[in-house]
Amino acid sequence: MTSKQPSSIAASLLVGLARVEQEIARACEEAHRDRAEVTLIAVSKTFDADAISPVLESGQRVFGENRVQEAKAKWPALRAACPDIALHLIGPLQSNKAREAVALFDAIHSVDRPSICEALAKEIAAQKRIPQLFVQLNTGEEPQKAGVAPADADAFIAGCREKYGLAICGLMCIPPVDEAPAPHFALTAKIAARNGLAKLSMGMSADFTTAIAFGATHVRVGSAIFGTR
Repeated sequence: MTSKQPSSIAASLLVGLARVEQEIARACEEAHRDRAEVTLIAVSKTFDADAISPVLESGQRVFGENRVQEAKAKWPALRAACPDIALHLIGPLQSNKAREAVALFDAIHSVDRPSICEALAKEIAAQKRIPQLFVQLNTGEEPQKAGVAPADADAFIAGCREKYGLAICGLMCIPPVDEAPAPHFALTAKIAARNGLAKLSMGMSADFTTAIAFGATHVRVGSAIFGTR
């Protein structure tokens, strides 16, 4: 694959990616964790194929998108060139987009209500394709933000498994921007542990090293790699 990016922009992207990789490695070392336990999701939302190509060429293969339609428009061609790409939906999912989401994404981080569970269960059965599923928590109980309240998490996870037959693999959280993230990461990890969930999607550009210290298995990093949107 040949990048269409000017060399200076491509170089900037690769510097950002290398810096993030170094910080992940250092955070893992400090937390006495194996680097292989942490998956870097390069969040490419709003960036086009020209910006993504240099990052792909560097060897990065796991990417995150916020919207089904945006991902559907740009990723099939990129995937044709790099079939080993893993694509994660990290933004909210509407029930009427479940069919496309199951077809396109390898992981969905925003399972947060019964209507989504029902739609996903239907499409997984129809397509015989099983993306990794994360329940999204609203640890700050912010009214404007999607996600399950911590007090409701155990019952919701049980319902995902027992009523809808969904194989939930982990939890995702986005701490409030005006609060220290550590307590939110700790709470998410605690809820995951008592529900037997091994994966934690926690941490973004500003706080992924803290998330790793609290057990994050997936960090969602966008601006630290691609720059500001």
